[in-house]
Amino acid sequence: MKFLVMNGPNINMLGVREPDIYGKQDYKALCQLVRDTAAELGDEVELFQSNHEGALVDRIQEAFGKTDAIVINPAAYTHTSVALLDALKAVGIPYVEVHISDVTKREDFRQVSFVRQAALKTIMGQGIEGYRQAMLFLHDHLAK
Repeated sequence: MKFLVMNGPNINMLGVREPDIYGKQDYKALCQLVRDTAAELGDEVELFQSNHEGALVDRIQEAFGKTDAIVINPAAYTHTSVALLDALKAVGIPYVEVHISDVTKREDFRQVSFVRQAALKTIMGQGIEGYRQAMLFLHDHLAK
């Protein structure tokens, strides 16, 4: 199985950006957790992070026919990007939406998620462990 783990804007600033909300683990630790989880499952994984919406859309489209599952943390684009939702729906690859913080306990504008509309599941408030949970869920889902 091949995973694409995608992260939107500012996720590369983990450990620096608001550690009281996002934790003290940095982006390198997140990447290591994802790689370790893929190895444990015997799966392949590609990591992709961009601060640019169009780059994220392009990468989703490039995954068509090459990727079995997507784990996506669209970050700020969660609440603004119909383009990401449309790209995810267009490729038809099963995906899980992940958020490091519990967005239900945050600002009103963070209550809207466009990408959630077609996601198999949303995991939030679990820190970077949420990525592991998403990969385990998708691996089991696709194995059935």
